[in-house]
Amino acid sequence: MTQETVTFHPRPVSVAVALAVLLSQPAHADNPAEVMETATVVVVGTTPLPGLGTQLRDVPANVQIFTNKDIGQQRQANLADYLEQNPTSVTINSAQGNPFQSDVNFRGFAASPVLGTPQGLSVFQDGVRINEPFGDVVNWDLIPQSAISSLQLIPGSNPAFGLNTLGGALAIYTKSGSQYPGASLETFAGSFGRKGVEFEYGARKDELDYFFTGNYVDDHGWAEHNPSTVKQFFGKVGWQNDKTDIDVSLTVADNTLQGVQTLPMSFLDNIRQAYTFPDKNDNKLHLITAKGSHFITDDIVLGGNMYYRNYKNRNFSSNATDDFDPLTNPIEAANDRALIDQDSYGLGLQLTHSGQLAQHKNLFTLGASGDFGKARFIQDSQEAAFTAERGTVATSDFELETDARTRNRFLGLFFTDTLNLDKAWALNVSGRYNRVTVRIRDLSGADPLLDGNHTFTRFNPAVGINYSPSEQLTAYAAYNEGMRAPTPIELTCADPAAPCKLPNNFLADPPLKKVVSKTFESGMRGKLSHDTQWSASIYRTELQDDIQFISANGVALNSGYFQNVGQTRRSGLELALSTKHNGYSASARYSYVHATFESSFDLNSPSNSTADANGAIQIRPGDRIPGIPQHSLKLRLQYDFGDQATLGTNLIFNSNVYARGDENNQDVKGRIPGYAVVNLDGRYRVVKGLELFTRVANLFDKRYSNMGVLGENLFAGPGRTFDGANPVTEQFRGPGAPRGAWVGLRYQWY
Repeated sequence: MTQETVTFHPRPVSVAVALAVLLSQPAHADNPAEVMETATVVVVGTTPLPGLGTQLRDVPANVQIFTNKDIGQQRQANLADYLEQNPTSVTINSAQGNPFQSDVNFRGFAASPVLGTPQGLSVFQDGVRINEPFGDVVNWDLIPQSAISSLQLIPGSNPAFGLNTLGGALAIYTKSGSQYPGASLETFAGSFGRKGVEFEYGARKDELDYFFTGNYVDDHGWAEHNPSTVKQFFGKVGWQNDKTDIDVSLTVADNTLQGVQTLPMSFLDNIRQAYTFPDKNDNKLHLITAKGSHFITDDIVLGGNMYYRNYKNRNFSSNATDDFDPLTNPIEAANDRALIDQDSYGLGLQLTHSGQLAQHKNLFTLGASGDFGKARFIQDSQEAAFTAERGTVATSDFELETDARTRNRFLGLFFTDTLNLDKAWALNVSGRYNRVTVRIRDLSGADPLLDGNHTFTRFNPAVGINYSPSEQLTAYAAYNEGMRAPTPIELTCADPAAPCKLPNNFLADPPLKKVVSKTFESGMRGKLSHDTQWSASIYRTELQDDIQFISANGVALNSGYFQNVGQTRRSGLELALSTKHNGYSASARYSYVHATFESSFDLNSPSNSTADANGAIQIRPGDRIPGIPQHSLKLRLQYDFGDQATLGTNLIFNSNVYARGDENNQDVKGRIPGYAVVNLDGRYRVVKGLELFTRVANLFDKRYSNMGVLGENLFAGPGRTFDGANPVTEQFRGPGAPRGAWVGLRYQWY
């Protein structure tokens, strides 16, 4: 976490507003509402919309802040990689076998691009919620890393951030020309045929500023059949004076990503092979955002945004047939083809007053938001057979299976208030009323029972107290609540008697209940010296009516249904320490996450060694939720050779996890082992403006897996060919990438 205190020269506004903005101020940055675009930030955006933010010392949560400088030093391939190696309590898994499609987990809650993953984090880009309306998924490949000015990871069930904030919210703020003037061009190449080019340009003239960045990455893939092509562009044009700040931005992406799925353990002698192929996603995005703020008076600021987002996904996946039989059903495979075309738009408005309440400093915000989405889902399928290399060859034409339209409407009314009781104590109170409507309509005429309207409402409160006797110490305690409404994909795939193939099929199913989260958190943070900071926190999040994806059988790993499973719990501990001295910098972050089911229920898992004759296992309170490591340790060491060069290393350690399908923690195949991975990065200034940089991932070429699932291996024939009549029950694992190294040049001028 980067925190710097510098002199701030405010315009003639109230002292309360000036104190709410503790940040470094480059030339021309004279509007306090522009705080999140700056290079160094020590205020927290406690709502997604533009405003003044809240001093970190007054926020009752273990907030983690990272800036563009932090991200640029390490040169990760994408944002998910950076999150894996830096913030406390963040882990990823490689279920898709593609570096741009990782599942990101924070405190045991997921933000994943995979339909069917229970989502528990809300993600925002400049105040726009980028969880897609169809399944709340987060597509990390659509976020241009070069456009990021700062990241704020805000834990807990903060109601001000709205839906899906069960375990936390990630707020991404983008660069502006006034804060990032100049131009740069960089190119790199290295392992796996990965090569890329990136540019940035920012400038300001009088009250107008503009910033543009784009990149192109071509990656052959570290395994067979998992290449990637990533093309991203971000542009922002802004106008500001001392009272008003307006920005209009455009994000465009056009990506093609292929994955290799998980591998049965008998295949792990060669982690570069694919189980079946092809599996391909084409992702296209257009996002237009307008945001602004205006000081009505010295003490009142009005902020808001509006946006339009179009996301189109074309998916082609090869899947084994669920019920293959050489006599009665000799069809080996199916090629499933799906189109998800989503449009979403919305607007938000909030009013912030910085003044006095009973002669105490008080910051009050009142706001409202509306988010609207519609999605067209078309899926068709064809029969296929497997080749000797486990690729599929079509044996029939495509036939339509699903044609549906869904609509979402999310309405929210919220407030936050921070009252400074005295110089040391601050009270935080907030709340949000959510109303969610989901409408589903069958367009094929063949599935009229698919039609349905679903409405979910709730008021979610939060309260917290901070004690800061000095600049060196802050203690806090908080309680907050959040909610997640079932998504269209969940509402139409909730019948155990008629499981769905994700993302491939819709059915008329029983309704699901909304998920409610309740979080308690307490902690402390402070400074041992100017350059040494520490933090410690404990938390517990209880979920009521949690939704899980229940696998239907052991052959098609993406076949199943959604179900409310009662209560689940995530409790944990977070510790962090960072320091700098004479060119050396170091940080250590440890997290303990105990994620458990807290209700009894039966789950279908026929590949589990303890399953009964019907393929069911019994889940009991205290059983650990699969895929979430209990222990995680991250170390960062760096040495700066003045301005000439930098050398850094990241060490990641994650403990073992249970495989999906082993929710009762009793399968004889055991857990996926823990692992440690070391990465290196460095830069060298060749001449003024020209920099050589390098990165080595998985330095010691560690063989490891970060997730698993129980299933049946259909390729136990000679040479690992198809033998569907004699499947072998195995544990499937998602291997991590082997060692890779890249080198590049960056030229920057002003």
